Order: sequence, then structure tokens, then C-alpha cells
Amino acid sequence: MTGRRITYRTADGKRVPGTWRHVFIHNFDYHLTDLFIYADGLVDCWGLVTLEEFEEKLRTGWVATELPEGARASGHELAAWRFGEPQTWLTSELLLAEIRDTIEQLNGRPDSTERCLAAVDAFLADRTEERRAAARAAYLAVPETQRHYALGDMDRKDRPLQVLVAGPGGRMEWPDAVVTQEMYDEAVAYFEDRAKWIAERPSRVPADGPETAVAPAIHLYESHPLKPSDDPGVKALRNDYPAPVDIEGVTYPSVAHAYWALSTDDSDARAAITEADTSFTAKGLAARAGRRDGWEQARASVMAGLLRAKYTQHPALARILLATDDATLVYDDIGSGFWGDNAGRGRNWTGRLLELVRSELHAGRMAAPQP
Repeated sequence: MTGRRITYRTADGKRVPGTWRHVFIHNFDYHLTDLFIYADGLVDCWGLVTLEEFEEKLRTGWVATELPEGARASGHELAAWRFGEPQTWLTSELLLAEIRDTIEQLNGRPDSTERCLAAVDAFLADRTEERRAAARAAYLAVPETQRHYALGDMDRKDRPLQVLVAGPGGRMEWPDAVVTQEMYDEAVAYFEDRAKWIAERPSRVPADGPETAVAPAIHLYESHPLKPSDDPGVKALRNDYPAPVDIEGVTYPSVAHAYWALSTDDSDARAAITEADTSFTAKGLAARAGRRDGWEQARASVMAGLLRAKYTQHPALARILLATDDATLVYDDIGSGFWGDNAGRGRNWTGRLLELVRSELHAGRMAAPQP
């Protein structure tokens, strides 16, 4: 759940991560709504409550796990209906157990499934009946709704797990069956093969490389350099860094100057922008001149071309960009949520295009691939 549905709330100026799931709240009618769960243990069920208070909401039926035949229900501003032969999958105890697991997941702590698998590993390392009993207790502590997914094996589900913790002569939870020695030996072999696969997994990467960056992210903070530096560091990757770019015979003082000049059809404004003493002044002149038709749709392509020009025409700056390896480039732009990341609120298109140009520079250093 937490991997698919991520949200947050702000408390004391800090982001508290959370997730959500669907529930019915019984307030006269039964309202299908979202239940928000946060890492600090608070739950929003039409009002923030502690986990203990949420348990009381379950006990009183405010958060409903039983849906009476014929009861009126609604999805806010979407539809209303009455229940006909309702079937629910969760009891209040199961819902509470799942939410406790969700809070553990949000905090990066082992949930009931991970605790169960750790107990199984402990049993396999020292196969005493005491450790088997601990593994069985840990298995039964996993919410029933989650047990099928414990091994991540949608073909066998949790059958090998049930067999292992029951032991020869013991009974499985479902289906109700006695574990034979043959069943037990197969389960032990399954876990031995699983352990080998898990041990090999860290070394398995996609054929063309890892999915995420190896180098740590680099934050390109807002800055307004007025003159070049002998050792600018990553400040040289800012669009307003004074590195002249030649575009179709016109030399602009920086990528920012070129971007704003090309954004307008007004020839006088374009000349003034080109001559502006700072990128801030250039932006102000462009704002008064107005944008070209279709600029919004073309601007990312224009910026990509300007960045290619900058790093092609300035090899020293290209080396700085290449030195960032495969790091995620987080670009601040106070004036634009399109170009800047801006504390996670923007789209970071400048950072993305810098990464694209960096990849192109790396490709240019490789020998041309053979067909």
C-alpha cells in the first residue's frame, strides 16, 4: 500500500509521510471515503485521532466493517445506493492489524510479515520446536488478509510457510489438512531455494544498468553569478551562469539570456534582452514583451537545445556536468515551478534536461555502436 499511495500532512512545519485506503464511515448513512494513515501513528477518519482513539471508532462502528443489508450508502458527490447482499472482507480486528502494519512500513520498521519471515529464518538456522513455535506465533500474528502475500509467491501463496511452521503431523490453517513428511520436505527445500535466490538478488541488476542513480543527488541551489569563476563547481550548471552561447550567429551572455530572448517575437525586446546586464533584467524585459505563440509547448525543446549548445561550446563546463556521474540533479528556480524542483513542489524540468544532456555527452565519449 505505502509504495503505491503516498501522501503527507504538515505538522510543526515538517512533512509527516502517510498513505491512504478506502473505508466506510457510518454517519447516518455509510459513506465510502478515504482513511489516511500517518507515520506518527495518527489516523484521519474525518478527523485526526490516535491509534487508540481509532480503535474506539472501530468499536462504536464509526469506521464500519459490517455493512447491513439494505443500508443506504454513498460515495461523496458520485453516487448513492443501498446494500444488497453485502460481503465484507475485514473485521475491525483485521483492519486495525493492517493499519498497525502500515504505520510500521511508513517508519521503515519491520511489519508483521517481515517479523514472521525473520522468525522463520531463525527456525531454519536452529530447527528446535521452540523456534518453530515462535515462527508459528509470528505467522498467526500476520493479518489473515496479508498471509497469502507473505512470500511474494502468487503461485504457491503462503502454503510452504504454513507447512513449515506446522511441522510434520501438524495442521495447516487453510486448507485444514495434516502436514505429511513429504509436504514438509518440499517446504524446507522451497525455503532453501528461496534463501539462495535472496542471496543472489542484490547482485542482479537490469542488463543495461541499475534502475536508480548510484551517485547521491546534487542540489543546484538558486544563485545569480555575475562573472565566471576559475573554479565554479556545480554553480556552473545554473542557466544564469555567465557562459556565452552562440545560437545561429547571435551570442547570448548565458543560457537564461538566450531562453528569454528566443521566447519573444519582438525584435527590439530580443535585442534588449541579449544586451541585459543580468539574467534577472533579461527576464523582466521578456515578461513585458510577451511570449511567442506556442511557446509553452515548445519551451522544453528550446531549452534542451540551449543546454546542448552551452556544454558543447564550453568543454570545461561539460566536464563539470559529466563529473556529476548519474546523480539526480535537483534544480531550484524560485520564479518557475515548471523549471525548478522548489522543495518538491515543482517539475524540475531544468534538472531533467541537464541529465539528458549529460547522458548525450557520455554517449559522445563512447565509440559509435556497431549495428
